[in-house]
Amino acid sequence: MSRGLVLKQVSFSRNGQSVLKGINLQLKRGEIVGLIGPNGAGKTTLLKLLIKLLKPSEGTILLDGKRLNDWPQNQLAQHISYLPQNPVLESSFSCREVVLMGRYAALTRFQQISNEDIAVADQVMLETGTGAFASRPITELSGGERQRVLLARSMAQGAGFLLLDEPTANLDPHYQLDLFDLAASLTHKNVGVVVAIHDLNLAADHCNRLILLHEGEVVKEGRPESVLLPNLLRSVYRIDAEIVRHPKTARLSVFPRQIKNAQPFTRGKLNPS
Repeated sequence: MSRGLVLKQVSFSRNGQSVLKGINLQLKRGEIVGLIGPNGAGKTTLLKLLIKLLKPSEGTILLDGKRLNDWPQNQLAQHISYLPQNPVLESSFSCREVVLMGRYAALTRFQQISNEDIAVADQVMLETGTGAFASRPITELSGGERQRVLLARSMAQGAGFLLLDEPTANLDPHYQLDLFDLAASLTHKNVGVVVAIHDLNLAADHCNRLILLHEGEVVKEGRPESVLLPNLLRSVYRIDAEIVRHPKTARLSVFPRQIKNAQPFTRGKLNPS
């Protein structure tokens, strides 16, 4: 039986337009996977398919060998947690109340929040540096502070997979690094982290594996050094990129430069290897 999340020939169309085409992937627990690609590549759509917010037009998605459609939504929430890119928050719940919402997935219909649930919420707020906001309404926080509280809520679910859509967009550099440190600590607990991200340097530095999407297709997947190739970045992103290794960390760094009148990527005209 295939463990983790498996996509087999998954396609998705919207209003007659193809958004994802024949996606074949396996996402495992215990690793950080980066979804990269230009705007409109299909990263957010892929994440939404994995939590049944969208339904594939074709193909099959499996969670631990069981079809995703066969998982009741409340049970699925115990296995997969999702932090969207622009969550809507209009109610002035306190931050602690928001984080405790992450525990609802594990509760039965008439079960109440327990002291154990409160302890979990307090712990993830400590780990995300949001404990100081516990009693404040979440609507009063800055964008970055709010993002960290919502991350704490997702972590409080205790799911085996954590899906993050552009989680660093509102964070300063300190908390960007802090987020990936938290993600790495979760992988040591056998959690799989899948993050859609535009920052190629953060992706190169912190992801175990990258999946490069363009126009709804997987162009290349593998370790950062096998995906972040100048010819691929030139064709997919239309940038000239110098790829170097940091002299101290040996991690990859990407230095992009815009190319005017660059030709778009066309499958079959470029060898991704």
